[in-house]
Amino acid sequence: MNLQEKYTDLFSRIGFNANEIEALWLDLEKAYSDKSRHYHNLNHLKEMIELFDEYQNRLKNPDEILFSIFYHDYIYKATRKDNELKSAEYALKIETHSSASLLNKNLIFDAICATQSHQQNDIEDINWLIDFDLKILAKDWNDYQIYFNQIRKEYRIYPDFLYNPGRKKALEHFLENEYIFQTEEFRHQFEKEARENIKREILLL
Repeated sequence: MNLQEKYTDLFSRIGFNANEIEALWLDLEKAYSDKSRHYHNLNHLKEMIELFDEYQNRLKNPDEILFSIFYHDYIYKATRKDNELKSAEYALKIETHSSASLLNKNLIFDAICATQSHQQNDIEDINWLIDFDLKILAKDWNDYQIYFNQIRKEYRIYPDFLYNPGRKKALEHFLENEYIFQTEEFRHQFEKEARENIKREILLL
């Protein structure tokens, strides 16, 4: 099932009609296909949804988490500090557009906002979403290099002397936490690789 099919299936189930779904999908596709997006694009959504498909049986509220994946980076500008908050606010506007929707609005809002700080959450579904978002950190080194080069392109308006210290600080923040990943499953599988990748990138900055 491709991204659009996955989106259509979800939105049909939660009460949107075909015309609404098509318009909303085109809007989402346009947002994630902006030329300024080198990493936070449709491919990022695809990779997260592949993880969602693999682990959705662990989720109590899979529809809310899938909805959150689609909209968690809807607003993404390198110059903004409130991308996640604005994305969460926009997601709620979409969700409340259908009077038939029975999704948990508070969970969606909190889940999207949690992708900013990536901190342990009392709600386990949100921890899974965070880990889906951060799984890129544990890719093999070649794929990880592609990832951080894509991030650099998204911040290309900043010269190295501004970007490098900021990126280093963000990476060191991950290492300072007891864990990068919030679920036992991901810690067991991916924590070691993620820490090694981050340390290697810091040495390059």
